[in-house]
Amino acid sequence: MARSKKQPEKAKQTMDINAEIAGAGTVLEEPITETLETNYMPYAMSVIVSRAIPEIDGLKPSHRKLLYSMYKSGLLGSERKKSASIVGDTMKLNPHGDAAIYDTMVRLARGNEALLHPYVDSKGNFGKIYSKNMAYAAARYTEAKLESICKEFFADIDKDTVDFVPNYDNTMMEPTLLPTSFPNILTNVNLGIAVGMASSICSFNLEEVCTTAIELMKNPAHDILSTLKAPDFPGGGYVIYNAQELDKIYKTGRGSVKVRAKYTYDKSQNCIDITEIPYTATIETIIDKVIELVKAGKIKEISDIRDESDLRGLKITIDLRRSVDPDKLMAKLFKMTALEDNFPCNFNILIGTTPKVMGVGEILEEWTAFRRDCVRRRTYFTLTNLKNKLHLLRGLEAILLDIDKAIRIVRETEEEQMVVPNLMIGFGIDEVQAEYVAEIRLRNLNREYIIKRTEEIARIQDEVYDLEDIVNSRRRIDKIIIAELEAVIKKYAKPRKTQIEYNASEYVPEPEQIPDYPVNLFFTKDGYFKKITPLSLRMGSEHKLKTDDEIMTHIEGTNLTELLFFTDKQQVYKAKVCDFEDHKASVLGDYIPAKLGMDEGEKAIYMVTTTDYKGHIMLFFENGKAAKIPMSAFETKSNRKKLTAAYSDKSPLVALFASTEEREYIVKSSAGRYLIVHSGAVALKTSRSTQGVAAMTLKKNHIVEKVTVFTEDRFVNANRYRTKNIPATGSVLAANDAGEQLTF
Repeated sequence: MARSKKQPEKAKQTMDINAEIAGAGTVLEEPITETLETNYMPYAMSVIVSRAIPEIDGLKPSHRKLLYSMYKSGLLGSERKKSASIVGDTMKLNPHGDAAIYDTMVRLARGNEALLHPYVDSKGNFGKIYSKNMAYAAARYTEAKLESICKEFFADIDKDTVDFVPNYDNTMMEPTLLPTSFPNILTNVNLGIAVGMASSICSFNLEEVCTTAIELMKNPAHDILSTLKAPDFPGGGYVIYNAQELDKIYKTGRGSVKVRAKYTYDKSQNCIDITEIPYTATIETIIDKVIELVKAGKIKEISDIRDESDLRGLKITIDLRRSVDPDKLMAKLFKMTALEDNFPCNFNILIGTTPKVMGVGEILEEWTAFRRDCVRRRTYFTLTNLKNKLHLLRGLEAILLDIDKAIRIVRETEEEQMVVPNLMIGFGIDEVQAEYVAEIRLRNLNREYIIKRTEEIARIQDEVYDLEDIVNSRRRIDKIIIAELEAVIKKYAKPRKTQIEYNASEYVPEPEQIPDYPVNLFFTKDGYFKKITPLSLRMGSEHKLKTDDEIMTHIEGTNLTELLFFTDKQQVYKAKVCDFEDHKASVLGDYIPAKLGMDEGEKAIYMVTTTDYKGHIMLFFENGKAAKIPMSAFETKSNRKKLTAAYSDKSPLVALFASTEEREYIVKSSAGRYLIVHSGAVALKTSRSTQGVAAMTLKKNHIVEKVTVFTEDRFVNANRYRTKNIPATGSVLAANDAGEQLTF
């Protein structure tokens, strides 16, 4: 029978497997809202609640798990321990892997300099927050223990001040929060990116934070700006004081703080030493940006820049050229590099399990409520223990009247399990008291010992009354919190690292004095540009060109002339002659598409110069149309380098001319006809992309081939090719003009 039962079960399992195989690869339609709700939302909530956003104790779960593991390992006030061992212990609480745990530990360490008040006392190479290249050593090489400030986190943790929950595998308990005795949430920088939200909390000076918390407890209407001056960053530097912006941050929790680097000028070495930089910057990003600016010619006062950071701390050295004003140079660098940077504030904190953006006042109010609960729970825990002790001493007091009776009861009781009931009956005490009396050692069954113990009753009773009053009195709890905050100030207060700059002016670099001198400008068919001084041109006028290249444009101008390069993709790139180096005729010059960063495959086909954007541009297209656009249409108020839709794309461009006055042009068609067009006959259009007006009437399958500026010696009888009105078909070249055809 057993065999017959198994066979149907096995057959059923086989059928189920076959059904699964048959359904493999089948696409099931599911609403995206349902997918997001069932698959993505749990992940998003986990990241928000259990990973990226700090809570009111100032810690993220990863920080809390690490510090608690170190505390349970006895690393508060002891010798240091290998970091690898600490990471291993923490994995009992944090399942995210050793690399993630050690990364967290590095940032909390004193050696990394990421926090105003580090939590981990480190030994070894823990890298530097201000440098990407200063990588930290592996966990097997470094050692650590808890900093003394962590006593403020764990002093009351064993007194039921916070809730405990099981760890991820239910093998041990861990705290949901740490009972911090000061507003740690505001004393260290805390950054986090969750899903759909982020947190960015700047650090403040510990003494200022604690003082502000005290004043707010005494007076909820206290002016926070009067005691909490400004953020204080571990990297130092200067905070540019902006009362309006700070008030906004303190009220809403959002805004930004401007931080500027600190520097000194060494006159003997003619160099600037930067010793403190904004918290958001690194040495490498600053140096790379300065090098980029020097290469681009935007900064010419620097001869060298290098990283001289060592065990003494951060140091960026900038060597200056002769007669350079260091303050003016730093003004430029503050404007153009991360030596002056903004720290974005977004005070997003988990309250319970709900993320909430709060101002400083609201954060301190939440912390005070949290701390009141911790103190009340700690007091109640002590009160309960004292009441239990008092209850035991009351039982001891009861047998003081007749110790001999107690001894006789114990001695005359035949069964051990009846000792406690008999003591209860004999002295009218309860089971707990009787158990305590029964456990007293024989040597302590004397009047002296019992009297000494019972003398504690009055003192303990007074303590119980006092603790009961504290539990029921918010005023007394606040006094305790204030006393603890004052003690924290005495033990851990430090001078500000980031100085406050109250009267900082916005640095605006003076306009650079660009020398003006005459130059010859050359532009070739292949897109090469040369700027040559008259003296250099007289010394050597033979141009070096690529094979099959030729000079299309030669213009005499000055070093302050502006250049417009028209491309084959209907775009204009703007530049200044002073942006280019002086060349000799014997060099190829600058390749314009590369120099101006043109789009891939784009070519510069015409060059136009101007100093005041007066005059107009004439454009002639293959379809016989001509357009006249004012030069001012290409002028921009901002320093835009690229203008799109510079001219019409409806027909290929044949020729382009810039002029400040009206003049005539010779238009030649593929049918061999010539037409002299006066620019005055073409109406001025303000739109750059205009298609223009018909200038030459073309026969089918014919196009405009070439356009040149008219000169009086070009034709014997120029009136033959002129017309009163456009469009016109033009005239075939006369016999007496044919000799010039080859040179047209």
